[in-house]
Amino acid sequence: MAFMEFIGVILISVGPAFWLLVFTVANNPLKIILFIAAAFFWLLSLLFCSILWIAVVPLRGTLAFIVPFAVLIQETFRFLYYLLLKKAKQGFLRLSPSASADDKDSLHILTRNPHTVGYVAGLGFGVASGVFSISNVLVAIRGPGSVGLYGNSPNFILASSFFTLCFVLLHVCWSVIMHHALDKRARNYYMIAAVVGSHMLVSCLSLLDIKELYAATLVPAYLVLAAFTVCTFCVSGGSFSNLQNLLLRRSGNYEPPRA
Repeated sequence: MAFMEFIGVILISVGPAFWLLVFTVANNPLKIILFIAAAFFWLLSLLFCSILWIAVVPLRGTLAFIVPFAVLIQETFRFLYYLLLKKAKQGFLRLSPSASADDKDSLHILTRNPHTVGYVAGLGFGVASGVFSISNVLVAIRGPGSVGLYGNSPNFILASSFFTLCFVLLHVCWSVIMHHALDKRARNYYMIAAVVGSHMLVSCLSLLDIKELYAATLVPAYLVLAAFTVCTFCVSGGSFSNLQNLLLRRSGNYEPPRA
């Protein structure tokens, strides 16, 4: 029972992100590098959060104190990662005339597809965040029996799994929108504020788990995910007509527009 529960938690919390990694990132060396670098930047943000938590001794027992600072530190490192990619893009552009064909394909991803770069960066942030978020739960449920940890609600494990999944996917959306908003051609400070504000909101919602208000945590979090999924689709160049054409092509009923 404990082993099945252990596998189920993994599949729910990081399973979708794993398959996104396999099918959309693992096929390109540059994407793998960007993914690992993004995960490393998230780990650096975790390190700074840990230093802050250790430094402020009187407030160590107050979880609500560290959450806002953790969000701000993570978003700062998301911005720093964007700046790093911007500098890297400028360097790659200088090398592009002498690059090989394979290198030019990779350079095309970095220089011509900013939304792809934001997606890979967000996936790196999300996977690192998800693994560390769910690791304590996985350690606790390794057996022999674990439904309802230490006499608490049996819904805690399932709620933690779905909340971790929501956070992983939100990190993808946040990075795509942040990279789009910071671009010179479409600089939008309202989008940046929306990313930071929604991150703060969803993170603070997790504090309700202490009172076992799991529905009050998950429902708003997934509503935020739905809203930012639509926003990500739009800023990436998606539209209702494009989506409709895609569905028609898959069904075999698509007719190209006549000139």
